[in-house]
Amino acid sequence: MESHSYDVTVIGAGPGGYVAAIRAAQEGKSVAIIEREALGGVCLNWGCIPTKALLKSAEHYEFLKKASDWGFETGEISVDWQKVISRSRGAAEKLSGGIGFLMKKNRITVHSGSARYLSPNRIEVSSAEGETIEIQTTHSIIATGARAGSIPGVEIDNERVITSREAMVLPQCPESLAIIGAGAIGVEFAYFYASFGCKVTLLEYLPAVLPASDADISRTLEKSFKRQGIDIHTDARVLSVDRDGDRVSTTFEKEGQSTTVETDAVLVAVGVLGNTENLGLEELGLELENGFVAVDGHCETSVRGVYAIGDVNGPPALAHVASFEGIHVLRHMADREIEPIDYTLVPSCVYCQPQVASVGLTEAEAKEKELEISCGKFPFAASGKAVATAETDGFVKIIADKNSGEIIGAHIIGSEATELIAELALGKSAELGVEDLHLAIHAHPTLSEAVMEAAADATGKATHI
Repeated sequence: MESHSYDVTVIGAGPGGYVAAIRAAQEGKSVAIIEREALGGVCLNWGCIPTKALLKSAEHYEFLKKASDWGFETGEISVDWQKVISRSRGAAEKLSGGIGFLMKKNRITVHSGSARYLSPNRIEVSSAEGETIEIQTTHSIIATGARAGSIPGVEIDNERVITSREAMVLPQCPESLAIIGAGAIGVEFAYFYASFGCKVTLLEYLPAVLPASDADISRTLEKSFKRQGIDIHTDARVLSVDRDGDRVSTTFEKEGQSTTVETDAVLVAVGVLGNTENLGLEELGLELENGFVAVDGHCETSVRGVYAIGDVNGPPALAHVASFEGIHVLRHMADREIEPIDYTLVPSCVYCQPQVASVGLTEAEAKEKELEISCGKFPFAASGKAVATAETDGFVKIIADKNSGEIIGAHIIGSEATELIAELALGKSAELGVEDLHLAIHAHPTLSEAVMEAAADATGKATHI
């Protein structure tokens, strides 16, 4: 069997794997990356990037429908659905090709195929053509990502009962769609399809949409979605999903009553499962926790020198977390005394409209920890820039330690929330206080002034509310 030797071998070329590989190469290590599908992983090919392209199309369509409010007469607007989809796929293909360039630039060897551990330092790679090679490696990083999960009683057929992957490339916009799960994926697709005229029914088992978000955020998003015509059912337990030809019946229970909704399709968006199968993890003696590879605070498994990063090691299933973990792992290889990853510093973003972004604790979580807090809040309705651009939905909310003023958590809902959260993530990472944000000069007119005003409100010094 053909054999190769490397300092670092990465299994999976998603945003965690390829970033880790590049950083290892930059540090002078010999590096291989193993990928069985496409460079860029789910994020670039079937997740973050193509979905954002779709959502931008929805935003433009929403604007065109209201163009007369801005002084434009457009006449009847038609939608070329296939062009909407093809533009999204084009964005994914362009960036995936860019990853190939980065691999060559950094002299990273790419092996196409499926990986399986033979021992902690030996990995077998089998190509689709049936060829097999062996890799010997000093360190290895499992970055195989995750796939869509389901719930008991719901069988995904990838045609009428679908996952997010099929939802990105449907041949036509359905007239009606039920979405099971109101987390990030569920609400993004709810907004996208509702924008194009689909009748969307959103079902969530927990008491609120985006149930992990701050309660104020969830309530505001739910009100906005209802204004957009989305039918929302929280505290709803799905009992069954039954397909009959081109129609699907979804039965759910709420407050002791059973209801059935009939739609063209059902999107199952209830979380993910780690891609851990057929990797030979049993040969390493690695344990799984809830279907994910168990790791410590440095993403190292119970086998020294074997790491697992990104979705495969469990929540939070976010591309930027995977990339950060990949960089952290290389630092840990060089210096095993570094501090573990602090996941309270991870920003979370949802790209529906209005957008949602957060970092740190929610108000409820802070109170559960019995922290003394002060909350500052500023509505975009009082922002000059938001009024000028007609994007007045939402607010900025900052939770601070009542005594020190240090930022504990921050939550934004509004048109550019996913961009605005960076300032607050940096502020929390640098252990800044709300006074620091308040006294920093923010340009006018900008949406970022809402961050400044919310910080001021946390100390009772807001001037515009």
